[in-house]
Amino acid sequence: MSNEREDLIRRITETQRGLARLFAQHRSPLFSSNLTMRQLKVIMILSMNGSASGQDLAHNLGVGLGTVTGIVDRLVAQGLVSRHEDPHDRRVRRVELTPAGASVIEEINNAGIQQYRRIMEHLDTETLRTLDHVTRTIRDVADKLASDKTGPDGPAVSGELAPDNG
Repeated sequence: MSNEREDLIRRITETQRGLARLFAQHRSPLFSSNLTMRQLKVIMILSMNGSASGQDLAHNLGVGLGTVTGIVDRLVAQGLVSRHEDPHDRRVRRVELTPAGASVIEEINNAGIQQYRRIMEHLDTETLRTLDHVTRTIRDVADKLASDKTGPDGPAVSGELAPDNG
């Protein structure tokens, strides 16, 4: 990788880290909740997947089933998740978000979006067009990398993706 590319990647990464620090200074539900990092991960996984078994959660968190049981017990006590029998396998208990758990995730997501929108409202139209193009390009590359990783042929050969000039 060229020195210029490496320098640009470093500067962009530093800028994003700085933005994250600024966002963290605002009163976000993410930081004002009483959730541990693992509890937050569980409700985020459930938000993305709808429900999960204890085994699924243990795998995603990289912990044992006993640890997941304790995490889920505390989330149930807080009213953020519920457990129920899997309709396809009665031996399996599934965990899913309650309306209160979905509300916590929505509040966290909305707070970040509102802060980002506030910044974008101060940008001129041409900068917004450029940002739109760049973020769509980043998303396309991320989607491609994710599909290459999980695709039927395994991981793709590493290298640069062609820029989208359209």
